[in-house]
Amino acid sequence: MSIRVHEDRCIGCGRCTEACPGNLLLMQGTDAGRKAKIREVRDCWGCTACMKVCPVSAIGYFLGADLGGSGSTMTIERQGHYYHWHIRKPDQHDVTITIDRENANQY
Repeated sequence: MSIRVHEDRCIGCGRCTEACPGNLLLMQGTDAGRKAKIREVRDCWGCTACMKVCPVSAIGYFLGADLGGSGSTMTIERQGHYYHWHIRKPDQHDVTITIDRENANQY
């Protein structure tokens, strides 16, 4: 399991670096082009805290076969009081799971 920062979407706000409990994310680049980057992918334990605070859904989570994801990628979109967890399967089929933000950490 690992996260991936989509640099083309990252706006350099730094919220993910503040949210990561393992201090695994850092900001790189100049002030005008700052982008989030993960220090060591293998150290990520998959808490998804960085994904939940990203305002532009620039962080994806790889769901490997060991998690039953068969290579799917998950992103989160925040909308009001809800999280929309978008899962894109390798066959390009999309699944969306919606949960209210108050209950998002119960699972």
